[in-house]
Amino acid sequence: MEIAYIPSPSRGVYELFGVIPLRGYAFCIIIGVFVAVWLGNKRWIARGGRSGTVADVAVWAVPFGLVGGRLYHVITDYQLYFSEGQDWVDAFKIWEGGLGIWGAIAFGAVGAWIGCRSRGIPLPAWADALAPGIALAQAIGRWGNWFNQELYGRETDLPWALHITSSTDGRVPGYYHPTFLYESLWCIGVALLVIWADRRFKLGHGRAFALYVAAYCAGRFWIEAMRVDEAHHFLGMRLNEWTSIVVFLLAVLYIVLSARRRPGREEVVEPGASDGDTDDGAAVELDKKSGDEKSGDEKSGDAKSGDAKSENEKPGDKKTDDGAEDSAATKDEAGSAKKS
Repeated sequence: MEIAYIPSPSRGVYELFGVIPLRGYAFCIIIGVFVAVWLGNKRWIARGGRSGTVADVAVWAVPFGLVGGRLYHVITDYQLYFSEGQDWVDAFKIWEGGLGIWGAIAFGAVGAWIGCRSRGIPLPAWADALAPGIALAQAIGRWGNWFNQELYGRETDLPWALHITSSTDGRVPGYYHPTFLYESLWCIGVALLVIWADRRFKLGHGRAFALYVAAYCAGRFWIEAMRVDEAHHFLGMRLNEWTSIVVFLLAVLYIVLSARRRPGREEVVEPGASDGDTDDGAAVELDKKSGDEKSGDEKSGDAKSGDAKSENEKPGDKKTDDGAEDSAATKDEAGSAKKS
């Protein structure tokens, strides 16, 4: 008996005005990118950087990340595109789904490095600012898999089971674990964890980003084990499970070594982004300059007043005083002579 379940959308593509196709998968990816840049910008400003720097670097990071994510998916699932009966052109149809987070992060880091280098800012600090936003972008992007009815887990009768209705590409209609939802919720938790830890421990030099990577891998490992879609296996585990283990260990190792070698947080994340470069700083400088000019005018006015006072004292006034003193002296002498 069906009690409750998560319905799947009847289609993943909607047409605007009957002409422009709007794909749910692409729409989720775009929203995720905007959220990541918005939150990253707020965190970057709080760290002492300029507004807009995160977006400028993202112009490099996002395209590289999309290419890397697609390459990882195509390489690790090459049988979907290059085996007998498959059309290799489908490898370019990114809107149909298929982005590997491992490739997206790796190639995105290369693009971010280029962008940071052009701006003269440290890549680890930029990555720390963007880390929670990336986790939220993944949380939103996973709903694109819901639109495509893909990446679900084993069959289940739980109330939150995902109802798959499509039978294309080998799908079997039924009720399955909504692994897309599990990962979406996990990524939200990762974002909150990174924000809390960053405030509590003042993470710097890439450690906030490494914490995001480690936390994500921990969740991806158990979620990946639930999936039933086709994948390569090694020693009884899916390839992405092994990748999660390796990347998790590398992230933890980085956190430990980085904390020992470079403790604390960067004092300056963007050279030149000081208070004097802001509009408020310019106003302060203008007021200071205006005050200096006013002080100079007051000094000049005092000097002119002194000059005017000197000019009003005529030479005759001094002679009159001297003459009065001589007259007084003469009278005293005359008085003394008379008494004698």
